[in-house]
Amino acid sequence: MKLSSLASILLAIFLSISCVDEAKNNSSSENQLDKEPEEHEFTNMLVNESSPYLLQHAHNPVNWHPWSEETINKAKKENKLLVISIGYAACHWCHVMEEESFEDPEVAELMNENFISVKVDREERPDVDNLYMNAAQLMTGSGGWPLNVLALPDGKPFYAGTYYPKEDWLKILKHFVKLNKEDPEAILEQAEKITDGIQSLEQMPIVDKEKAFSLDELETVYTQLKSKIDFEKGGKVETQKFPVPVLWKFLLHYNYLTDDPSALEAVDVTLENMAFGGIYDQLGGGFARYSTDEDWFAPHFEKMLYDNAQLIGLYSQAWQKTRNPLYKDVVYESLEFVERELTAKNGAFYSSLDADTDGEEGKFYVWTADEIDEHLGGDSSIFKAYYNVEENGNWEDEKNILHREKSDKAFAEEKSLSVKELKEILSEGKQKLLNERQKRTLPALDDKVLTSWNALMIKAYLNAYKTFDEKRFLEAALKNARFLNENVIAENGALTRNYKDGKTSIPGFLDDYAFVISAFIDLYQATFDEKWLFKAQDLANYTKEHFFDSTSGMFFYTHDDHSGLISRQKEILDNVIPSSNSEMAKNLLILGHYFYDSEKKALAEQMLLNVQKDLKEYPDFYANWAIVEALLVKPPFEVAIVGKEHHRVKKEINHNYLPNVLLMGGEKEGNLELLKGKFIEGQTTIYVCKDHVCKFPVTTAREALEQINESGGFW
Repeated sequence: MKLSSLASILLAIFLSISCVDEAKNNSSSENQLDKEPEEHEFTNMLVNESSPYLLQHAHNPVNWHPWSEETINKAKKENKLLVISIGYAACHWCHVMEEESFEDPEVAELMNENFISVKVDREERPDVDNLYMNAAQLMTGSGGWPLNVLALPDGKPFYAGTYYPKEDWLKILKHFVKLNKEDPEAILEQAEKITDGIQSLEQMPIVDKEKAFSLDELETVYTQLKSKIDFEKGGKVETQKFPVPVLWKFLLHYNYLTDDPSALEAVDVTLENMAFGGIYDQLGGGFARYSTDEDWFAPHFEKMLYDNAQLIGLYSQAWQKTRNPLYKDVVYESLEFVERELTAKNGAFYSSLDADTDGEEGKFYVWTADEIDEHLGGDSSIFKAYYNVEENGNWEDEKNILHREKSDKAFAEEKSLSVKELKEILSEGKQKLLNERQKRTLPALDDKVLTSWNALMIKAYLNAYKTFDEKRFLEAALKNARFLNENVIAENGALTRNYKDGKTSIPGFLDDYAFVISAFIDLYQATFDEKWLFKAQDLANYTKEHFFDSTSGMFFYTHDDHSGLISRQKEILDNVIPSSNSEMAKNLLILGHYFYDSEKKALAEQMLLNVQKDLKEYPDFYANWAIVEALLVKPPFEVAIVGKEHHRVKKEINHNYLPNVLLMGGEKEGNLELLKGKFIEGQTTIYVCKDHVCKFPVTTAREALEQINESGGFW
């Protein structure tokens, strides 16, 4: 296996299972600076930043600087080593280290005298985080947040670690201060070795062989995955469980192509157990980031936009396949959570909610039995039994995490109730407790807006709209797309990464481009408004121009005008969020179909070839790549709907799970090549095509679906 693949796999495994980054907040306010006194003993350069995480450190005695070219130049000019400390707003151990070390005058004096200290929000600057996380992996075999790195003035790292208690941190700093005075060549030599190692990780030659994409290969991928799936409790067989939505999205697609019942079983058992578990907010909707146990019971309580966006889309698609009413409930409740707690008035979506309030993890979400009795009165016994509330608590300190173990039907029969009666009791009880919960100290909100995460949320709303035909879901997606168009997309096609308080400051990364392109493709399919599809095409061309690496056939993570790090990284592996390269491959393939662009399709195929060997060996870290292969094994149907009733026909088709169907059309022919000559006066006509060759036109959605299903995915 290539060095790049091995190191990336190790990193991905760590990122999936680590609990070093548990969350903690320091404020009950949405804006954590609002309640601070106006006078501060210390103020550093972070006071001018917009990131909530950086602002949390703006009044440390440490003279923090933001990551910038100016900061690196300052270090070079003063010939000072760098301390690079990376974290994010909801990171528990980041806050602990701040309290123990970065707010301590003794530590600050040592750091200020001998180092240029840099604070980095990993969500704003994933390029910096990826670079130094690779360094940590090479040096220690592990990583986490806070990630603390010591580097030469030019940014080359020579030491990396995570959280340190104050005394350990002081020892490390003093050791390297002394070493830098007595034997600076030793530090320089270590930095060069680590830098060489980081750069070697990016060596990915183009795979030159005949294309060989087949259903047999996908079956090999699934066989590898199957051995890692917990068919009793869902998820992968692990002691801590992350949702990893793209994994189950691939299995849905695989089941669609093969009718393998075990693939659908894996999806169902996972989605049902997650929806029943404590990882799901039973009162307010939405999912926590991961479960600390194998039963999905005790979550790490922080809620991330990217998790909920992907899970809403996944549950929508699973409903299309199964019609399980539980999945519809999850979608609606989770979208209500996003609208209530993560949506700005301008339609933008915020990043996350912290796990702790008042210094306690999960305090906002858990209940004592007495509290439930007090607020619900006579119906509390049914409510407590349904959500497995125990008098002495089912979690810590006699508190209860609400979770389910039975279906509504089974529970209602056990209690001699009708399902309707049960739902009425639960609905009233949930609303009462939700109202009471809102009176508690609210979890801290990270209100920065990240472009790629917002694009994921657009896709979520569109998945829900396609599935359930709720116009308000489409309106939310369109409102956010217009926000992105007006605030983060320049006329020349360049994107910015972040938005807060009316400002953007960081150039976009590959994931920002990849997910915006994907969202705009979905918007076209939902609306048939061609401006979104042509915008996606323009963005893809811009991305090819500024991110593509012709020597590897893959895309760099950073723009060629904004890649001033010691190594230009590539993001290959799919993890809790699909990788930017796999999403770009999918975009290129789909745009190739829409625009008769064989070059884009060939590039997508080459990208898949480059990772195909690793996909077979480590499929759980290449799930989105596996979807790309599925779209190459059984290419998408191009379904053109032209005529006055196109919205009605589209609605009927969208009610079904059809992962390899690309919709296009409108009241008239429009500007796409495939639509030319398709309009017939006085009727709505549907053409089911593949690779631009169409079957005999039909006039009803039922007939079109029959043509698709008769083909079994093949032409």
